[in-house]
Amino acid sequence: MMKNHLHLDEPAKYRIQVQGILGQQWSESMGGLEISVTGSQDQPVTTLTGELLDQAALMGVLNGLYSLGYALLSVEYQSLSS
Repeated sequence: MMKNHLHLDEPAKYRIQVQGILGQQWSESMGGLEISVTGSQDQPVTTLTGELLDQAALMGVLNGLYSLGYALLSVEYQSLSS
């Protein structure tokens, strides 16, 4: 049995990484997620972290990143208790 069973309609924390630089001004459009950029100038990686209302909100963020032309590197679920 899973301890932290994830439901589609419940809040959860996520860590999303995309290739390239996404500016801080996009935070509100990306569900209020915190935006940070790491990596080299040649290979920057933007990481978005924080809590989203549900998986529909997660899909909204992912669709927004896709619409802006960002290549998705990873999406991680993080327990709300961490």
